[in-house]
Amino acid sequence: MADTSYRELITDGLWHNNQALVALLGLCPLLAVSNTAINGLGLGLATTAVLVASNTTVSLIRNYVRPEVRLPVFVLVIASFVTAIEMGMNAYFHELHKILGIFIPLIVTNCIIIGRAEAFASKTGLSRSLVDGLSVGIGFTLVLLTLGGMRELVGQGTLFDQAHLMFGEAARGLTLRIEAFPGMLIAILPPGAFIGLGLLIMVKNLIDKRLAARAAERIDYPEGAEGAANP
Repeated sequence: MADTSYRELITDGLWHNNQALVALLGLCPLLAVSNTAINGLGLGLATTAVLVASNTTVSLIRNYVRPEVRLPVFVLVIASFVTAIEMGMNAYFHELHKILGIFIPLIVTNCIIIGRAEAFASKTGLSRSLVDGLSVGIGFTLVLLTLGGMRELVGQGTLFDQAHLMFGEAARGLTLRIEAFPGMLIAILPPGAFIGLGLLIMVKNLIDKRLAARAAERIDYPEGAEGAANP
């Protein structure tokens, strides 16, 4: 683990080991709040902030925490950062905070965060733990944003509706709207969340399969080999 390059950490967090599409962790908030792009982005950024803060803190204290109490200590660290972020969102993004509701404090129980703290940050140095938390958080946020955008577009015929809740009044003009499109209610209901996530997983698997096939072709037929065999 210590020899893992920063590039591998980033690609694993964003794609190869994306916690939402591969490990299938954190599905409760992922499916519950991803009915719009802004809701997904808000929860994703909050989760990313907790991931980065908790990973770096766990990495700093890892040599001072006895193995018998490491999990309660990690949960306490995570809960402290979640509380601070929830209070900040309530102060500066009050309307968005009300919409996300219970799912902000429930970040404490997100398996992604405790999993990265236990499996990676508690065994790795500060810089790698920080990069891991940031890449995993961004990967999770991108899935939330994409799924939320898909469901909002199909369900309401809009994209980035209520962007002002996060970016201020000047962002009201960011909303994209499909005129005369009534929307499909199922997309913003719980079944739509499962259908959308399934489609994202399918697309990822198809891309991985295509990339693996191209890599195999390059191994079987390295560049210049055909010309060398037939002068």
